Amino acid sequence: MTRRAFPFVVLVLVGCGAQGGTRTSTKEPELDYPMGEFLLTERGGKTITDKDLRGNVWVGSYIFTRCNGPCPAVTSAMQRLQKDLAPELQSGKLKLVTFTVDPVYDDRKALNTYADARGADPKHWLFLTGDEKIVHKLLREQFKQAVERNPDPGAKEGDAFDHGTRLVVVDRDGTIRAMYEGLPNKQFPDGEERFEAGLVRLKDRVRELLK
Repeated sequence: MTRRAFPFVVLVLVGCGAQGGTRTSTKEPELDYPMGEFLLTERGGKTITDKDLRGNVWVGSYIFTRCNGPCPAVTSAMQRLQKDLAPELQSGKLKLVTFTVDPVYDDRKALNTYADARGADPKHWLFLTGDEKIVHKLLREQFKQAVERNPDPGAKEGDAFDHGTRLVVVDRDGTIRAMYEGLPNKQFPDGEERFEAGLVRLKDRVRELLK
């Protein structure tokens, strides 16, 4: 199978104090890129690897619990997917997976508090943490998402990290197949419409991959 490289457009950083989304076009590229290996800890204490997710289609997102910028909107998008894709999640063939970019602070307790407050079903929506260097390398090299600590020494806790906000769709074989906006891009007058249209395409893509 031919593997297509990611376009550089997905490498845009979004500051957690910022209001906009990534600068991308309305049509996402067709992707065919192997996810690769990882080993992290789920908020329930279980070790989760890429192999544990094989056989499932899954949607990934990236946040940190202290974020006061785009992270709440990205998590809200995942909440909507939990509701809109409930039959697919209940089938056991689909998972939602959220990675924290601030694992030093976001231990199991912090992730449980955050997830429970947002009604995340632990059977279907995983929250993963681990060593910061490993998580950041995973995002940069395997998800092709930018992530870094805010270089401003005076940055507030809620602005501690800059990171991508895209939602990634991974197929049963562990291959990244698509990425979509995780929140409306306020840099465009029609940013809300673009975001909503992207969520529709994401759900359609998930259902297609589940067939």
